[in-house]
Amino acid sequence: MNEDYTDFIEASGLLEYDPKIISKIYRKNPKRLFKRLWQTLIPIFSYIIAVGWDKLTGQLKNESKARKRAKQLTNLLVKLGPAFVKAGQALSTRPDIVPGIFLEELSELQDQLPGFDGNKAMELIEEDLNKKIDELFIKIDKEPISAASLGQVHKATLKNEEVVAVKVQRPGLREQITLDLYIVRNIANWLKNNIGLIRSDLVALIDELGKRVFEEMDYLNEAKNAEKFKKLHSHNSKIAVPKIYKETTSRRVLTMEWIDGTKLTNLEGVKNLGIDPDEMIKIGVQCSLEQLLEHGFFHADPHPGNLLALKDGRLCYLDFGMMSEVTRKSRSGLIQAVVHLVNKNFDKLSQDFVKLGFLSEEVNLEPIVPAFQDVFINAIELGVSKMDFKSVTDDMSGVMYKFPFKLPPYYALIIRSLLTLEGIALSVDPNFKILGAAYPYFARRLMEDPDPQLRESLKEMLFDNKRFKWDRLEDLLSNAAKQTNLNLEKLLDEVINLLFSPKGGFLRNEIIDSLTNQIDLIGLRVLKVVNYYLPKGVKLNIDRKDNDINNLILYIEPFKNFLEVLEKVPGYSIEIFIKRVPRLINEPYTREMSLKIVKKITEKNVVRLVKIAAGASI
Repeated sequence: MNEDYTDFIEASGLLEYDPKIISKIYRKNPKRLFKRLWQTLIPIFSYIIAVGWDKLTGQLKNESKARKRAKQLTNLLVKLGPAFVKAGQALSTRPDIVPGIFLEELSELQDQLPGFDGNKAMELIEEDLNKKIDELFIKIDKEPISAASLGQVHKATLKNEEVVAVKVQRPGLREQITLDLYIVRNIANWLKNNIGLIRSDLVALIDELGKRVFEEMDYLNEAKNAEKFKKLHSHNSKIAVPKIYKETTSRRVLTMEWIDGTKLTNLEGVKNLGIDPDEMIKIGVQCSLEQLLEHGFFHADPHPGNLLALKDGRLCYLDFGMMSEVTRKSRSGLIQAVVHLVNKNFDKLSQDFVKLGFLSEEVNLEPIVPAFQDVFINAIELGVSKMDFKSVTDDMSGVMYKFPFKLPPYYALIIRSLLTLEGIALSVDPNFKILGAAYPYFARRLMEDPDPQLRESLKEMLFDNKRFKWDRLEDLLSNAAKQTNLNLEKLLDEVINLLFSPKGGFLRNEIIDSLTNQIDLIGLRVLKVVNYYLPKGVKLNIDRKDNDINNLILYIEPFKNFLEVLEKVPGYSIEIFIKRVPRLINEPYTREMSLKIVKKITEKNVVRLVKIAAGASI
């Protein structure tokens, strides 16, 4: 058995990415490694030398020259094969490593390669499923309908006459990917140790990439992802996910329901289905936000080929090889960061980036705070709903490249996912703003979610310098009302929770003062009526100015403000508020507020009695 075949067999048996085992394989049998090194290192180092010369001579300061080099890099990665394409895509989400112009070009890197021989695909299907083609399918097209870096798709008909899409992995892919990852990892290690400009841990980036690529190469994992995604969104009648056929699925073959749909970027095609493209975008944005902020399990590759409009009005997601997860703590942390952004509290925003793992605790935040202010202040003045996401992320890329940021993998994939979604939406509506579309969902989560961190964030949003911000409450409620699944009663309960929380003391004091004044005015009016019937000799010296008290509750300023805000929310009725009166009466803080009101009214009456005794006007 020759060395090439030995390392081929060893690498093909790896089911999980392990850099130590991979290193051991190719150190033991270096012949194939040297051959591939010759194919990759010469073009890579030729490119590095050319870019280095441009940097030394100042030519990279010229935007057109820098863009030309960035395009060359993209083309080079495509020529070098799947692992290098994946590495380029990973770098396209890392503004802490790659300069802006290179980011833009790498983001255009398409995961598309020419297909491979259909006969080899049939052989692989038979080998993996341990059955002949005619035992599995009535028919299968040997010519693929699409091809990417890891595999290609064939249309087929099962024995039960169901039409399916069969995804087949490239022959020898695991071995090729394994070898290339070994080479790329060693290049990354060399760059990390020898190129001072590169601050981030490139080796860790490649290891994360290796882990993800191995997950993508396991079609059983993709099948599991698809079923999990389908279950999480089963409540949403607007979302479709292809059925997975487990009996004809393996690590290298994935059989799923054939979907006839139209790409969202094909506006005429979508309109011909009788569907409003804007509606499809709303469904996509809503679903993406639900993935990111509610389930924490999201589709990290929503490019146009993976999102289809169906004739029944549903949006279909395809290709679940690249999925990612966000912990609940990180999801809450992201919402807290948005609160600090809206409040223009850039000091706390910088601390959020430490908590989220973007910055180490040792980093000096002092110079980063003004950098955040420069990036966000103008955008915030326009309002979150009008913020240009692409522009802000581009500016943030500059900050992340300048300061010692290290992006968590989930964040890089979130940005990629949202930018891709925004790109699709912009092809439908040139004025689309992803943050504007996202804010109603964010507002609803902030108002309804019982998570303690988000409760604190809501208080922080609504209180500014110990003053309750009615305009912010109105903004949050009006945006939350744009969500079709808004629970108005639950939302009202959360506002009451806020009122009777420890931080709600400022709002309670406003209510106490207003109630005290109104009750005192009622007492004064009663006194005026009694005084009117008293004999002339004992009449009190009371100001005759009338004080109109028609409705106690509506004239208490905080209640009045709150009811005016609620009245603007679709579906509101006074009955929703009245149903909560018993709860308001039974709250522990209500007794405390009542005692404070009695005390304040008593004090006012004592002052009034002193004035009466002194013969002063009241």
